Amino acid sequence: MGLLLQTEVFSGCQLGIWRICEDYDTLLQTVYLNEADIARLNKFKNLNRKIESLSVRALLQQMTNPHARIVYNDARKPFLADNSYNISISHSHRATSILLGKNRLVGIDLEYMSHNIEKVAHKFLNDREVITFDPLQRMAHLYVHWCAKEALYKICDKVDINFQTNLTIKPFEIGAKGNITGVVQNNLRNEEYEMRYTIINNYALVYCAK
Repeated sequence: MGLLLQTEVFSGCQLGIWRICEDYDTLLQTVYLNEADIARLNKFKNLNRKIESLSVRALLQQMTNPHARIVYNDARKPFLADNSYNISISHSHRATSILLGKNRLVGIDLEYMSHNIEKVAHKFLNDREVITFDPLQRMAHLYVHWCAKEALYKICDKVDINFQTNLTIKPFEIGAKGNITGVVQNNLRNEEYEMRYTIINNYALVYCAK
């Protein structure tokens, strides 16, 4: 299927989603890779991880240009080699998402809602957060909380962040899509972030920009 969605979600920010239906060889023929890219790709031992990496490149090149390249810093934070956009990346269960920000910091997380997240909810929720008791909506509500915190973690460069103590998602009613507010409080920040979420094809997707 390839490109599933490409749209502007905030001013100066592009969201793209790629549904991975291709095999490794097909994706490899789709993207442009230089020698450094090929060497990095070959370091992945797992075939699925290689396919995910190629899908990121395919999506990025579709959203920008055929020669767009991703580089990583020591903390494994991705950047575009030409610094044309800030970038955040997420992939889950044969789907890849990218958020690009022109002069804005960005964070995104995509999760396939496949397991009982209730078992680990105590590890990332705090007592200021509210989850519905409706059994038909509870799993989605929990996943959106988790994705929102992952997106905040990324936009804050993964520095000095504990999901329970430093990140709070203000109460909201769960639906197919909506706006939420995320709060980051640590030694570096005391800020609120406008966030958006959507539930699509059993995926939870949350993204933010600053």
